[in-house]
Amino acid sequence: MPLESHYEIAYFSMEIELESEIPTYSGGLGVLAGDMLRSAADAGVAMVAVSLIHRKGYFRQKLDAKGQQTETDDEWRPEERLERLDAVVPVILEGREIQVQAWKYAVRGSGGEVPVILLDARVAGNAPDDAALTDHLYGGDNRYRLCQEAILGLGGRRMLSALGLTGIRLYHMNEGHSALLTIGLLEQQLAGPQRQATEDDINIVRKQCVFTTHTPVPAGHDQFPNSLVSQVLGEERLALIDETHCCTDGTLNMTYLALRFSHYVNGVAMKHGEVSSGMFPAYPVHAITNGVHAVHWTSPAFQKLFDQHIPEWRGDNLYLRYAIKISTKDIGEAHQEAKRALLAALQNKAGAKLDEKVLTIGFARRAAQYKRMDLLFSQLDRLRRIAAQVGPLQIIYGGKAHPQDEFGKEAIRAVFDAAEVLRGAIEVTYVENYDVQWGGLIASGVDLWLNTPHRPFEASGTSGMKAAMNGVPSLSILDGWWIEGCLEGVTGWAIGSEELPDDDLGDEIESLYDKLEHEIVPMFYKSPQEYLKVMRSAIAVNASFFNTQRMLAQYEANAYRKQ
Repeated sequence: MPLESHYEIAYFSMEIELESEIPTYSGGLGVLAGDMLRSAADAGVAMVAVSLIHRKGYFRQKLDAKGQQTETDDEWRPEERLERLDAVVPVILEGREIQVQAWKYAVRGSGGEVPVILLDARVAGNAPDDAALTDHLYGGDNRYRLCQEAILGLGGRRMLSALGLTGIRLYHMNEGHSALLTIGLLEQQLAGPQRQATEDDINIVRKQCVFTTHTPVPAGHDQFPNSLVSQVLGEERLALIDETHCCTDGTLNMTYLALRFSHYVNGVAMKHGEVSSGMFPAYPVHAITNGVHAVHWTSPAFQKLFDQHIPEWRGDNLYLRYAIKISTKDIGEAHQEAKRALLAALQNKAGAKLDEKVLTIGFARRAAQYKRMDLLFSQLDRLRRIAAQVGPLQIIYGGKAHPQDEFGKEAIRAVFDAAEVLRGAIEVTYVENYDVQWGGLIASGVDLWLNTPHRPFEASGTSGMKAAMNGVPSLSILDGWWIEGCLEGVTGWAIGSEELPDDDLGDEIESLYDKLEHEIVPMFYKSPQEYLKVMRSAIAVNASFFNTQRMLAQYEANAYRKQ
């Protein structure tokens, strides 16, 4: 079935979470992209999305008894879930013409649908190595990554034209992976007699582009040496890129390329906007705080509760503010239903027998060094004492480390080591091969969401937002979204304070244990009605704001305005 041609906004992202069975995502960036598209479909926004097919996925995680991670391909069959489109476009890489085909996935919402175009190099006639370029998400070496980003940016622009989508007026780059799109647009602008790009040409492209940066970590911005750019893209294209002043010190920085060619740039939380402005002082960086798709991340128990008390919430997430009128009894019953669903799934998957009456702490995120997933285990004796003298605890973990991230893998092993030391005193369960399905179960079923990033490296974070949709309060470092969402003792609790130096680890650890020992655990067991009020406020205050419906409205009002 041919695509309609009325789309105005093209959303480019290297990863997009579509379904748990379609492994085209690795973590928060892809989940955020999927939620953005769901809200766009709800709102009837004339948007089309572009990504890669990732036939072998990110990876399937296997953990042994010591927490040692190994990886295998997460293969799937696009033809069983997607519609293959007729268009095929060429992309020149290393002087060879590689053919790229496309598949369509429809993100359906209450107001329409957003088609997702997934580019695929596994086309008859392509050499085996070229056909494999769209197989692995974030796989391979620098050459593989640059080839992928060329297919996404340059091939994606060509594919939209080949599909007859001629009405695109705005291109939204979700992170810098697709920044070569801007060079494709510039080449389109320069079509005809060979000539140098002028500032007017660049401005014409700039008016068409929006860029969202997601990482405050310098190492997280893709950079490629000019020698590799020349090898993959050709000397003429490198010269054009260099002509636009996007190469520094012999390196192409994809973030700078996107910054140079975008009329609107934003970070993904208030603090992240400030940090990004410091990193890129030559560019105005705004802030649009991330959100999550409310209906997608609300458990069946809470969906039923909201439908009963505030039926308008599905069409207007601001109505979640009125959750403040729902009785604590009803909040508690819905939460226990979600908790039982989580514990049943854990027992079925891993044989873990957890107690629904015990305070359950959840930590489930990508295993990266700065997220410090083992911070909770800094003082095992004190943690054991809290569980013995104040109230029992049980802890659920989940998350994958990138195959080349030894620090992340070591963090997982540290959790397993701590679990062994705590055996008999505190039950610690690690969910293998964590995905969005488990994300929904854990975020809705635990009693407390824990987040311990090293400041200021949490750009936004959305896991705690998913928890808030289900009345689960956070205990978190004041970074990313939590700076905006934390009302102490009302929506959750802060670890440390913004006034502390970013590397004041000792005070953060002390604050973490103090909050557990003197506030959270006693409230949960001795004042359960007060704890339920915190849960209710997490919904009314945070879920009503930190959603992609509000986020999309801010993009429409600020970034997507017609120039």
